Amino acid sequence: MKLYTFDPAPNPRRVALMLKYKGVELASEQISLMEGAQFSEAFKEVNPRCTVPVLLLDDGQRLCDVIAICSYLDHQYPEKTVFGNDALERAQILGYCHRFFLEGFSAVAEVLRNGNDNFKGRALPGTLKLEQIPALAERGSKRLTAFFEDMNAELENRRFLVGDQLSQADIDLLVAVEFSGWVSQPPSTDHLALQRHIELVRQTLGE
Repeated sequence: MKLYTFDPAPNPRRVALMLKYKGVELASEQISLMEGAQFSEAFKEVNPRCTVPVLLLDDGQRLCDVIAICSYLDHQYPEKTVFGNDALERAQILGYCHRFFLEGFSAVAEVLRNGNDNFKGRALPGTLKLEQIPALAERGSKRLTAFFEDMNAELENRRFLVGDQLSQADIDLLVAVEFSGWVSQPPSTDHLALQRHIELVRQTLGE
């Protein structure tokens, strides 16, 4: 297997932290988003959508979505699972991951891609060329504030999000919080439960 990735970016980091927790190392290649390497003809042959990460399997098939990659690798390397110990926990973890993408990552992306001049003409990832909509940056900021408020309340009496061990949901929440720093809107100091949770996840991952 081979992982096409870019370490600083949030979606690749979701995979990288899972692999670190499991102690798994894969052959990999860095695709520099800063240099636009995802739009090169060579990488388009790997993923025509021009996004990372991509997991190239030994039989030539490719997985190009984060949660698909994480789920596949968790199955291939089952020790220290991050997708729960039974069907209910797995469903709950997948639910959180989907929610964090919609409410957390997407909120930050709205602010970043609609309020930063570096993304003029490409307000969405991939090959679709779309102009920025400044109002979406404002909306994303409000969504992000609400997301942190909700998560702080949910974590008031929990250590981990699902069960009593680290899961992909905890990893994804950590990365969403880190990603919020890209738009200078991290959780406030009032979000004590969320801050405590993030510190626990970092310690568990050895970050």
